[in-house]
Order: sequence, then structure tokens, then C-alpha cells
Amino acid sequence: MTMTRLSPGPRMSEAVTLGDIVFLAGQVPDDLTADITVQTQQVLANIDAVLAQLGGTKADIASVQVWLADMADFVGMNAVWDAWVDRDNPPARATGGVALARKGMRVEMIVVARSARTN
Repeated sequence: MTMTRLSPGPRMSEAVTLGDIVFLAGQVPDDLTADITVQTQQVLANIDAVLAQLGGTKADIASVQVWLADMADFVGMNAVWDAWVDRDNPPARATGGVALARKGMRVEMIVVARSARTN
């Protein structure tokens, strides 16, 4: 089984494909001063961009872990999520409250998807 890495760096890769499964690194917002709505939009756009680099779309997502710095943001995150998610192909999802890595970061998402590329 072939393993390939997208944008490998000294600490991590943007994504790792193993056979026909792709594991995305945690996707985080760009603007750490923004509210949960904007941060969620940015994270979902980042997910779309990484999947597009791999030839896929959100329809290829199998599972998502959503991490929130404050569970009070759950409703706001879900409002953005519900407008974005592929209603014909919703992934399995879990959401939890955690201390995130950087001050101001309100949301991080980890995705496992089907790879649209053949290895």
C-alpha cells in the first residue's frame, strides 16, 4: 500500500494518503480574532482547498472531528456547518471541547476522507 504526503514540513504534512484513505492535518482558522462563524467558514474553506488539491470534494469525507475551545460556540459552528455539509453525503462527526493550541483559536477540524487519486 502506497503512502504519500501532501506538503510535508518539519513537523507535519498537510495530508497523508494511505491507499485510498486520506488523513488531513487539523484545519484551523486564519483569523484568530474572528468569531466562531468566520473561523468555521475559514476552516471549512481550508478543508475544501486541501481536498481539491487531492482531487476530491466534501462528498469524499468519511469522518470529521470538531474541536471547540468553548462549547458555547456549538450552535454558531453548527449553523455554518449545516450550510456547508453535503446533505447527500454527510460524514460521521464528533464534537468536543478542548484547549486549542493558540490563543484566539475557537475551532479546529480533523478530517478522514476517501482519496480521489489512485496511488
